[in-house]
Amino acid sequence: MRQEAVRLPEYRVKARNTSTSSENKIHDDAVARRYGFGGGLVPGVSVYAYATRPLVEALGPDWLGRGTASVKFVKPIFHGDEVRVCGNFERGAEGVTATLTVTAANGDCAFATATLAHGAGAPVDASSYRSAPLPAERPAATREHLASLDVLGTIITQYDRAVAAQFVERIDDKLQLYGVPDDYVHPAFFLNQANQALKSNVSLGPWIHTGSIVRHLSIARIGETLSTQGRVHALTEKKGAQIVELDLLLFAGSRPVAQVYHSAIYRLPVRADA
Repeated sequence: MRQEAVRLPEYRVKARNTSTSSENKIHDDAVARRYGFGGGLVPGVSVYAYATRPLVEALGPDWLGRGTASVKFVKPIFHGDEVRVCGNFERGAEGVTATLTVTAANGDCAFATATLAHGAGAPVDASSYRSAPLPAERPAATREHLASLDVLGTIITQYDRAVAAQFVERIDDKLQLYGVPDDYVHPAFFLNQANQALKSNVSLGPWIHTGSIVRHLSIARIGETLSTQGRVHALTEKKGAQIVELDLLLFAGSRPVAQVYHSAIYRLPVRADA
């Protein structure tokens, strides 16, 4: 039997577009306006980071080690927007379920759900994910090429103190868990690595991260080497937008730490007035 919903701590933050110089020009004001946006988009990784703040405050390290999250970005957030994250959680027979809404100048811009089960879930078959070298030259991100990929080139990142400090500064999250002495890897960094897995395997024009499903498998900490292995899971089209979904497994050393299904529009539709 479920109990009455409990409000999560509300979180407010001023959005920052920290990717204005990124290779992905959807974060550039001039380019984004050509695609009908009001300016360069704040990265989805940052928006997800904002959403995780009240979750971690309420559920703590247990969620970082074995919780799940699903986030969908429905409207853009722009630099300087006042962002508000609010939501509720309920405790039931199987664990905790939370729902969150990220609101900014455009209204409701992202929705997230999260769970923290009482016990461990089914194990992930890590042997089904393979390591492979990154391409020496990135082919264009066409549907034909993405469909032909059996395995993505592996992203390897040393998550040291310098990387950790730079990342939490970019997303403006100063929770003690992400520094000394706890040294947890920020959960949004897993989506950062998912983005790296896409853009390091193919050459892209302006593209948009549209959502992710994350399952935490164990704790990752500062000082560990993270590797991201995966494959193309699905290719779809909606209203002229070409969408790719990646199936990724992140390791700290040889230990799986997160499974991510990562969706992005890799080719934006051409505007009729372009």
